[in-house]
Amino acid sequence: MAESIQEHAKRLHEQYIALDAHFDLLMEVDLRRKFGYRKVIETEFLPILRAGGVSALVCSLFIESEYLPEMGLKMALDQVSALYSEIEESPDKLQLCTTYDEIIDAHAHHKLAILLSLEGVDPLTNDLGLLQIFYQLGVRFVGLTWSRRNFAADGSHFHAVDEGHQGGLTEFGVQLVKEAEKLNMIIDVSHLNDVGLADVLERTNGPIIASHSNARSIASSMRNLTDEQLCELAARGGVIGMNGFNAFVSDSYEDGDVSHLMDHLDYIVNLAGIEHVGIGLDICNFLSEIPLKPAGHTRDSYDVISSHRELPLFTEELIRRGYSDEEIGLIIGGNFLNVYKKILK
Repeated sequence: MAESIQEHAKRLHEQYIALDAHFDLLMEVDLRRKFGYRKVIETEFLPILRAGGVSALVCSLFIESEYLPEMGLKMALDQVSALYSEIEESPDKLQLCTTYDEIIDAHAHHKLAILLSLEGVDPLTNDLGLLQIFYQLGVRFVGLTWSRRNFAADGSHFHAVDEGHQGGLTEFGVQLVKEAEKLNMIIDVSHLNDVGLADVLERTNGPIIASHSNARSIASSMRNLTDEQLCELAARGGVIGMNGFNAFVSDSYEDGDVSHLMDHLDYIVNLAGIEHVGIGLDICNFLSEIPLKPAGHTRDSYDVISSHRELPLFTEELIRRGYSDEEIGLIIGGNFLNVYKKILK
């Protein structure tokens, strides 16, 4: 009996490590724990992740603008503390990973591998020494900005805003990038503006990732990357994670779907190579009482893949488009893992 496309996708998720390189899980976990809930990841998220065949997550430390600057550090530490508590409560199901080998070990023991990332260095304010503290706590990815300005750089906005001239890396930003490389942390340029990204490329040597960005040639948001930027990241051995936020998938509201998301992947594969694409869905519709419409945005927004339970739909589309099993293994996790193997030792 012939294997169905659904069975094929399920088999691939069992054969390979499926990894989402960007997920705002911890702000929600921290919030629910403050309301008294326990084992939040195990009871509310793990069943969904397992249903979608997800084995590993990079969880961002993201701080809402209303808490900045005064509460940024506390909120970030609260999220780390929440994760530590969750792992203590579910030690047989969750594992904080700081190296490639630990990811492989977690997968071998059927645990969800969780890695930590700063989504914007706002919690550091302008204190370089705090980067070492977050490193000791397990953070291995440095997303320099969210879509706003901080002490390191300017972010790229979701849409056009009325503002003055943007800048690149500040003096603090340059020092931060050098320190991150020294610590073997992975630099993430999603959300960074064009000038800042150019500065990062000029001042670094190793692979750089864009954990959740698409192709600007297809969808014109400044949050997406130009052809030149995509090629430069690929030349460094970097990987770009496909972002499922509809405003980054298409300029047309009606075209925000999995097929159009896959158009970005095809485009980047043809432009830069199969080894430089991955998954960074940035699923946000699970967040409590946070509408998917950034401030000032003029249209309703949504995730084209609304849950990790639906991730096999992404894989099924890869199969339909003729990607081989080996290529799909690279796309759904292998490419990002190859970068982690080089840097996270």
